Amino acid sequence: MNERKLSLLMDFYELTMANGYFKDGKHHQIAVFDVFFRSIPDQGGYAIFAGLEQVIDYINALSFDDDEIAYLRSKNVFDEAFLEYLRHFKFTSDVYAMKEGTPIFPHEPILVVKGPIIECQLIETMILLTINHQSLIATKAARIVYAAQGRAVLEFGARRAHGYDASIFGARAAYISGAIGSSNTYVDFMYQIPAIGTMAHSYIQSYPSEYEAFAAYARTYPTNTVLLVDTYNTLKEGIPNAIKIHKNILEPMGCRLKGIRLDSGDLTYLTKEARKMLNQAGLADVKITVSNSLDEYLIKELLHQGAQIDAFGVGERLVTARSEAVFGGVFKLAAVEEKGELVPKIKISENVQKTTTPGFKQVFRFYDPSGMAEADVITLFDEVINENEPYHLFDPNFPWKSKVIEEYKAVPLLVPIFIQGKQVYDVPALTEVRAYAKEQHNRLWPEVLRLENPHEYYVDLSQALWDLKQEMIKHYKK
Repeated sequence: MNERKLSLLMDFYELTMANGYFKDGKHHQIAVFDVFFRSIPDQGGYAIFAGLEQVIDYINALSFDDDEIAYLRSKNVFDEAFLEYLRHFKFTSDVYAMKEGTPIFPHEPILVVKGPIIECQLIETMILLTINHQSLIATKAARIVYAAQGRAVLEFGARRAHGYDASIFGARAAYISGAIGSSNTYVDFMYQIPAIGTMAHSYIQSYPSEYEAFAAYARTYPTNTVLLVDTYNTLKEGIPNAIKIHKNILEPMGCRLKGIRLDSGDLTYLTKEARKMLNQAGLADVKITVSNSLDEYLIKELLHQGAQIDAFGVGERLVTARSEAVFGGVFKLAAVEEKGELVPKIKISENVQKTTTPGFKQVFRFYDPSGMAEADVITLFDEVINENEPYHLFDPNFPWKSKVIEEYKAVPLLVPIFIQGKQVYDVPALTEVRAYAKEQHNRLWPEVLRLENPHEYYVDLSQALWDLKQEMIKHYKK
């Protein structure tokens, strides 16, 4: 966000741990941390990775100025040598991540940091809050766009978002997942996400009559007249007035009414009746847009009932991901370097879902001959998959559930972003991210995409990684 400096946007314990590492001489120790999540919001079949561009911006700008150092000194808990380290801080780590717009699944690393443990620790909070938020909204938007069955989805949530950053980056994430534009003008200015909007009820109420309000608007925007028709009486006044505006004002100007919008009432009934009235008036090309606290479930039901809708304006339930407003990404230690060798680390829990997968890892996505995603396999980072040989896929929790695939393409998903602190990844334009997200979404089977009771996509471990994990569990559970 413009000139704001966010270097101290971190949990305080990251600084106390970093100070501890520094005093103990551990700050140069190389460590590997994974970012992953444990469950998909809304019990869905997939999530969408978003927020990488902002993570890159944050890391590139990470530094500590005199005011920040003075503040930390005032806490009277930090060693002076550690504060000098921060004063001259330079990021030197490696970062690997999936591309924005990639469908992601529980327990697989979506971003990996490998470098001095003190650096990894300092960037944890910003990585998590950025990825957790945008991935949450991108996931919700993907579900809504899918439910709309090819109809336009507009992000209308600016005034209901949890603050201006949530509005801005929520609109960005929604655009990645297929929303065609946003009510938020700032995101058009910043990211060229089309700003879309016409009028509110107050505009209509400010005129002596609805017809006069419509007439004034049509004269001002004759080539883009979209009228809000439910201020007073939708079927008896709103739509008839919209038709009159077309006949009396727009048609003589050589223009046509572009659309109407409904923001209340029984949207199925009203849109069916509106479509009949518009068609009878020779306005079959006029688009019907609806809004009013929509989400993927309401959209699905409206279309199931035969509602005549061309576009959906989706606000609060998209930009706040109201139905499940937390994306549970975590940042966990996976390995540390000892005597020049990376030693895997594991966290074991009585809750199987919280037992981590050790080691420095890569993720491969397996595509079948038709190009559809068949499974993901988490491997050790230096493992090579030979596509000319059969590959044994198995469930890491129930290894007897397995199959051998012979024709496939295995694509590594974690790509280098920073190497030794230098950015090596060319950040794509947002339109490219959006196109990539759509292409990858289309590679998921409909059974994975469905809103309720989706098929569980397979995320497996390679044999070598599974063996390592089992050995470490046995070692620590003696």
